Amino acid sequence: MPSWSHIAAAYLALTVVMIGAVAAPGAAMAQQSPAAQQAMQACRADYQALCSDVQPGGGRGLACLQQHADKVSDGCKQALASLKQK
Repeated sequence: MPSWSHIAAAYLALTVVMIGAVAAPGAAMAQQSPAAQQAMQACRADYQALCSDVQPGGGRGLACLQQHADKVSDGCKQALASLKQK
């Protein structure tokens, strides 16, 4: 079972990934773990469609995706679940 510190680190990584997806996709992917890269790719369209008005940072991007969990793509759901397991 993952510890809270691992889950918090995964959430932080996803937030950084989502910020990087908007600012510099190539640079962000080069610095992220494979799971975070997968989440960025899988959730990019969902983030832009559902959360583009969310101010980056502080886990707000991830919280937005979670609030819209019923609307995100299956690939994004799987990627987010994978991050929680790490």
